[in-house]
Amino acid sequence: MCQAAVAATGPAARRCHRHRCRAFLPGADFLTPKAIGNRIKAKGLQKLRWYCQMCEKQCRDENGFKCHLSSEGHKRQMEIFGQNPHRIVEGYSEEFEKTFLDHLKQAHPFSRIAANVVYNEYINDRYHVHMNSTKWLTLTEFVKHLGRTGQCKVEETEKGWFITLVHRDEMEEIEGKKRAKRERAEQVEEERQRRMLQEQIERAQKMARTDGGGEQPPGATELRREELEQPLGFQLAAGRGAAAPSAAAHDGQQQRERGARPALAFEEEGGGGASAGKGAAGGRKSKIEELMEKAASDAARAAATEQQQRLDYWLAPGIVVKVLAKKLGDYYKKKGVVLRVVERYRGEVEMSDSGDVLQVDQAELETVVPQPGGTVLVVSGPHRGARGTLVGIDTKKFKAEVKLRGGAQDGRSVWLEYEDFSRWQGTFK
Repeated sequence: MCQAAVAATGPAARRCHRHRCRAFLPGADFLTPKAIGNRIKAKGLQKLRWYCQMCEKQCRDENGFKCHLSSEGHKRQMEIFGQNPHRIVEGYSEEFEKTFLDHLKQAHPFSRIAANVVYNEYINDRYHVHMNSTKWLTLTEFVKHLGRTGQCKVEETEKGWFITLVHRDEMEEIEGKKRAKRERAEQVEEERQRRMLQEQIERAQKMARTDGGGEQPPGATELRREELEQPLGFQLAAGRGAAAPSAAAHDGQQQRERGARPALAFEEEGGGGASAGKGAAGGRKSKIEELMEKAASDAARAAATEQQQRLDYWLAPGIVVKVLAKKLGDYYKKKGVVLRVVERYRGEVEMSDSGDVLQVDQAELETVVPQPGGTVLVVSGPHRGARGTLVGIDTKKFKAEVKLRGGAQDGRSVWLEYEDFSRWQGTFK
């Protein structure tokens, strides 16, 4: 018998195939029934309540999970979690959503399938992100989230929730992101221009106040004529020449004959100081300031007029609207025609697909933009009540060009916001 067989003790000893005897060798328990059973258990899915997502460790029973919770490694991970718990949960939620949609895109790209079936297929991977580490407590909440974000078409039936993947064009998404970035840049630039203009106005007003107080601002100033309708004349001091006074007197005689007083460019210090001081003390504004004030007043007047013409109710019979009330369930985001307006703010809407008649408040409805060539009714703004034809749509500015029909504005094209008009169920006479 070999030395290994002599040293073999206990149930871990196994047969030495070379010497036909029992010998103790390293790893002797690898083929025991207990070791094989443990490996089989480790391969399959275990209970979710005994899984630690932070440590990515699966325990097989409650005692093992309790021992893991008291370990030093788990305590270190929980300290990290305590520093920023919201961000870690958001990270797990984003990863769970991405991997779930990737599986749905690969396994059921065009199928309408039960959400529970997809989830069971997804969790077959033992290394998946578990739902108990995300912000969604149940699969129903996660499915509703997919429906709200428009990533899946969600339907609730007697057999449970069914989902269908919504395919999006990647180029359209990229263009949408670029468009949003460009609009943000334009808004920032407009705000910067507005601040610069306001600073220039304040600087000009400050200089005008300084001029009115008798103090001359430093630097160059603008040469302005105070009386633009009168011709420019010259008046020189007496004794500086004979021809100059006679010429000035001749010009003055002509001005008196025409009944106007000449505007003097140069005067003596004694005689002209009063009129010059009067012009400075009057604080007369420059043409640029007058034009800026006029433009600002015109814009404010136009905005006030348009605000007066905009009413807080816009429902009208015959227009097509979309229901935005989630509490209405099956009617959510479906279209209907307004049959009658009740007390200005509520309308009786006949749903297009089912024919049901609902009474919905206008706060839970929105206007519908038809395809180019469709008929519309203006429901808000200065052209309220006018009918027209949709000519084109500017998706960047969220506006549409409408050609008005009938009345004094027949044939006129105007640009309107999306909420100022809606699709109209009617024909022109």
